[in-house]
Amino acid sequence: MSLVRFLVPAVGVALAGCASIDPPAQTADACAIFSEKESWWRAVKRAEDRWDVSPGYVLAVIRQESAFTHDARPPRRGGFLFFPGKRPSSAFGYAQAQDPAWQDYQKAVGDSGVDRDEFRDAADFVGWYTHESARQLGLSMSDYRAQYLAYHEGRGGYAKRSYSGKSWLLDVASKVDATARTYDAQIDRCDGRLNRMGLWPF
Repeated sequence: MSLVRFLVPAVGVALAGCASIDPPAQTADACAIFSEKESWWRAVKRAEDRWDVSPGYVLAVIRQESAFTHDARPPRRGGFLFFPGKRPSSAFGYAQAQDPAWQDYQKAVGDSGVDRDEFRDAADFVGWYTHESARQLGLSMSDYRAQYLAYHEGRGGYAKRSYSGKSWLLDVASKVDATARTYDAQIDRCDGRLNRMGLWPF
């Protein structure tokens, strides 16, 4: 009997842990996202304070890159019989950061313990990358379309205009821009409520 009483709470904790990494139920409304994922609000506000990045843009990039899936990876290609094909890149996690960019981020913030499958770290990475693109390429922090192109192609690729001729990517960048601005407008209407709920600062 005592074993049952022990196991039931333990199972509840385990289930709660699994639920916490599930994508939000409503992804079109930033206020609904942050009401459900309180820690995400703290994460984007922290990124905003550190890097002067828009919470709406951070959210839009992560939505585009991983659909809010913590362990997202690019699908494998090819393969033969029982042998899986290779992935096209090392992109992983919420922000789909590749190994070299993530290593640069770790060095920049002086923390080798940050994880790509942690929303807080992924949000901070997007903020850092955006800030560095503004510094190195002269991009406005509010030019979401250009910032996303630099994010997707890398700063070197952006400088070489590697996105030219990629109509699909230009469409995606415009989509991210529109989503970020929609999120920004939604957050303007609910950030006071989120702050009053005691979700910030922590």
